[in-house]
Amino acid sequence: MSLKLAFEAFRVFIRTERLSVRAGTFLVHMAWVFFVAMLLWCGGFFSQACAAQPPQAALQYRDDVIRNARLEWGLSAPVADFAAQLHQESGWRPDAISPAGAQGLAQFMPATADWISQLIPMLSSREPFNPAWAIRALVSYDRWLWQRVSAASDCERMAMTLSGYNGGLGWVQRDRRLASQKGLDSTRWFGHVATVNAGRNAASWRENRHYPQRILRELAPRYLTWGGSSCVASG
Repeated sequence: MSLKLAFEAFRVFIRTERLSVRAGTFLVHMAWVFFVAMLLWCGGFFSQACAAQPPQAALQYRDDVIRNARLEWGLSAPVADFAAQLHQESGWRPDAISPAGAQGLAQFMPATADWISQLIPMLSSREPFNPAWAIRALVSYDRWLWQRVSAASDCERMAMTLSGYNGGLGWVQRDRRLASQKGLDSTRWFGHVATVNAGRNAASWRENRHYPQRILRELAPRYLTWGGSSCVASG
């Protein structure tokens, strides 16, 4: 039950019981104090306790995401980032097909699925609509991209990794060179590399800039109970 519904139910209780005006006013005031306190709790230091939770569709894949992330990245894998990425890519729908032709839980384009199935023996079966294959492919491709970028922090590095997943590593490298030429810090994504465009069309550029922001800042906090994140503290 939401806080607003709880408060309305409390007011109905007061009317039903025909409490005295004095007592009723006191209880209404106390209810408002409780309501405001909860708003402060959810908006302050303890906002994580009130943050949105993973959708029901995600729960069946929790163990697979954690296991594959740790196999590829180690025990300190940023599991929340990968879960958030899957959330963004397909909404946890293993049969998803995008208008551009991307397939499955991880939304691999056919050419990328072909490439990674040849690169990694464990993925040789090439099954983008198989959730287990898609999850392993996503964390493996992220790892491949991660190893090819350097950055000022893990957060900045993961943002560049995600930009590469969405639009290709070549564009990340071109954007970084352009950022450096403009006197910006090419080791920082947010506020630096993310602000330049080395030649993409406007729609693709906007989508690519939204992608890391959405995953790392908006969705990853939902999945902190699954594991760590590159940009969001778990404590």
